[in-house]
Amino acid sequence: MNKEQKAAVVEQVAAQIQESEAVFAVDYRGISVQQAAELRERLGDADATLRVVKNTLTRRAVEQAGADSLGKLLEGPTAFTFVRGDAALAAKALATFRKENDLLEFKGGTMEGEAVSVEQIEAISRLPGLDALRAQFVGVLASPVTGLVRGLGGLVQGLASQLGQIRDQGLVEGEAPPEQEAPAEEEPAAEEAPAEETPAESETEQAASEDNAADEAETDTPSEGEETKEG
Repeated sequence: MNKEQKAAVVEQVAAQIQESEAVFAVDYRGISVQQAAELRERLGDADATLRVVKNTLTRRAVEQAGADSLGKLLEGPTAFTFVRGDAALAAKALATFRKENDLLEFKGGTMEGEAVSVEQIEAISRLPGLDALRAQFVGVLASPVTGLVRGLGGLVQGLASQLGQIRDQGLVEGEAPPEQEAPAEEEPAAEEAPAEETPAESETEQAASEDNAADEAETDTPSEGEETKEG
């Protein structure tokens, strides 16, 4: 590798350090090419890459990126894992690979520019990924929010019903409800009472009867002249 090629590598590594959300340093002794390819594939799910560079070039890249804490980890064979995505998934992929193959020891690293220890990386590897955390967070909020929405829905529905009743009763805008007329009660038909004769009418009819009787008596009774003549 000539001088220009070395300079290009330093530029690339320095850029990766600055662009990464996290950088995990591991001891890669004993890893085969095939195993390294398998690990890179697993890290791809977390948008992370494993890169092995000579310590001399890496130190220059660390100095150029201003990541002094990473420079302290460059003792012995050291590979950097540059994480641009989910740091928990990347740490979990490294921890799982180490458990399965008895390879790759954490040496430390950085997250958002801050140094993290081996213990902290191991703790991060036991965390669920961001997608799982989001699902859990949504699940925690879902139940009370659903209850709140249902409660508010019932309250709004009840309020709308009451307002509808008030509107129907004419109480909107201060109007008084119309007075309801009581249904007319049917009066029973009055029975026709027999006409009562007034005293005046009775006396008149009685007098008329007496006059008629007198006239008849006069007609039937012969006068004195007639009786004498017959005698």
